[in-house]
Amino acid sequence: MAELSINTARLWQTITASAAIGPGRAGGLRRLTLSDADREMRDIFVAWCRDAGCTVTVDAVGNLFARRAGQDNSLPPVMVGSHLDTQIAGGKFDGVLGVLAGLEIVRTLNDRNMATRRPLEVVSWTNEEGVRFQPPMMGAAVFAGALQRDWVLAQKDDDGLMFGEELRRIGYAGDAPPGGRAVDAYFELHIEQGPQLEAEGLQVGIVTGGFTTYGMHLTVHGENAHSGPTSMERRRNALVGAAMLIVGANEIGWRHHPEGRASSSRVVVWPNKYGILPDFAELTCDIRHPQPARAAEMLAELKKLIPQTEQRARVTVKVAREWTFGDVQFDAGCIGLVEAAARELQVPHKRMLSAAGHDAYHIAAIAPTAMIFTPCKDGVTHNEAEHIEPDYTAPGVNVLLRAVLARANR
Repeated sequence: MAELSINTARLWQTITASAAIGPGRAGGLRRLTLSDADREMRDIFVAWCRDAGCTVTVDAVGNLFARRAGQDNSLPPVMVGSHLDTQIAGGKFDGVLGVLAGLEIVRTLNDRNMATRRPLEVVSWTNEEGVRFQPPMMGAAVFAGALQRDWVLAQKDDDGLMFGEELRRIGYAGDAPPGGRAVDAYFELHIEQGPQLEAEGLQVGIVTGGFTTYGMHLTVHGENAHSGPTSMERRRNALVGAAMLIVGANEIGWRHHPEGRASSSRVVVWPNKYGILPDFAELTCDIRHPQPARAAEMLAELKKLIPQTEQRARVTVKVAREWTFGDVQFDAGCIGLVEAAARELQVPHKRMLSAAGHDAYHIAAIAPTAMIFTPCKDGVTHNEAEHIEPDYTAPGVNVLLRAVLARANR
């Protein structure tokens, strides 16, 4: 056990192979969920898992489970994984590292002919990013019972393509029911997506929970009019209303800085043409804070902007959908296993919260869960310039290996 470690070169070869599938415009990845590139990546991942002796199962929303048998297969499995889909202008490691680290654990145990008492399952969750289909973390949410399968299958992307039809098109509409089975524990490794670990010279972040996050999908209704003859007092410009909300959300983030964050990252306007004032806009806003009470305060401030915007812009604003995630505490026992592994391997580490959304948030509702962060260069992520190095990443994967093995053999 003392010398047990992953094959770092093999892990990096696997990551490099993934990085060639669905290339972006600037050296990263554009591998949107249920796209042709997603299918290609899934096909290769499934082949790798079968070559490693795993049995692969696909559930009704496309989640992939690669099972390595245990000595007692009647016991619930220990799961490890993340996601293989990317942002529209994403990096090569966000999510991908967690899935392929799970595969590397299986390969490492195979190299040593090491059995585990409980079965292991490497999982790739469908549509973590929420780029084509919203909300994010869909596959994990269905597995955990937070979203209904049929509702998810009926969601449409911006081109009107339906989730369920696209899932069938790429050949990953599985027969297995999503969820409804026991899971012993879930471990997820992910790049930090922030600068703390690199700045502090640490190789592992032990995630204890997440920032409380609230999201809103808003629609703004106004009236079409000519941008020239229409006097200012007669205008009901939906784009102006959306802009007021966007700026207002940004100001909320600054008022609660440095820990608070508020964003508007999407706006759609119709008809979006020169010379005509738009009568419709839709946008998303989200707010995040590590303290739940402060997050609730920020949400109240955001909702207070709605009637103010309606009055100032002479529009109607509706909350089409709301969601929340992140107000979760991960399992003390699993965190303890991660911490013990880091101490044993003498890997510099710290406890920390995650400001981003992860599949682990949903799985934590149904099974003991832990997350491990590894550094990323300058904290750059959701950007094609995202970068990590083998020498400061491998220690975290070895910590994951030890923690998963300890849990699976208990």
